[in-house]
Amino acid sequence: MFDGEASRLTGRIPAYALYIDPPSGQVGTTDTEVQKNRRPALVGKRAMENLSRAVEKGETEGFMQILVNAETKEILGASFLETRGDEAIDCVRGAMYAEAPCTLRRRATPIHPTVAEFIPTMLDDLVTLPGGDAG
Repeated sequence: MFDGEASRLTGRIPAYALYIDPPSGQVGTTDTEVQKNRRPALVGKRAMENLSRAVEKGETEGFMQILVNAETKEILGASFLETRGDEAIDCVRGAMYAEAPCTLRRRATPIHPTVAEFIPTMLDDLVTLPGGDAG
């Protein structure tokens, strides 16, 4: 709006953060929506007890999950319920706005120790989403 361009809601990717304990963040499509629409999708998950940053902070409750289109490899969405879920979710959102394939994000060298460093690891371990259409 400040640079003279029109702003529309239709081009926005839905996202939110909840400041609960542990914090939560969600962006894009959920696994329930993917399964309902029978979209071909892959899912990657990580339990917080397996993340060095969470262990270091003593905050191992929660999880990270990312959804990827099985055909195009674009990121469909992500849900984080973990120590920095409200902030780390924005790493995924940026890749979604860029419409970059998950392989690009997977190759990015993460900063250690952070929660976001496990996004590439989740992308390395993608499996077919149960209940989705494997294509």
